[in-house]
Amino acid sequence: MALPKDYYYTDEHVWLNIEADLVRIGVTDYAQDELGDVVFAEISEAGETVKANDTFGNVESVKTVSELYAPINGEIIEVNDVLENKPELINVSPYDKGWLIVIKPDNMEDVKALMTSDAYSDFLRGISEEHVALNLSHINDIDLTK
Repeated sequence: MALPKDYYYTDEHVWLNIEADLVRIGVTDYAQDELGDVVFAEISEAGETVKANDTFGNVESVKTVSELYAPINGEIIEVNDVLENKPELINVSPYDKGWLIVIKPDNMEDVKALMTSDAYSDFLRGISEEHVALNLSHINDIDLTK
């Protein structure tokens, strides 16, 4: 799935889309793929204040439960209540119908300091290269003489 070009991204695989003075937030396609089938999403309530790197909820998949970390400081203005009954939207539509929250940021410049789509693509390539290198190192550790 192609990354939306005008979004911003974090190393926690969260995307942010600036919409006037608000920011819509969700998990990236990479994150939902790593999670597997999402079966439950628990998200903070509208009106709550969040600080960068604090949790604002979690998603449960068939593989694991993952905390959701706020990428910026601000107030949650809206929560995607549809996810309560259809958490699988995170998998099938991560950049559209599977969004998580809308925040009114304390400082919009905090968003612009995050990764662009090109930088996030480079970041993902680095993860892929590390994964390949790790797998190759495990293969090299196998003793085929036994």
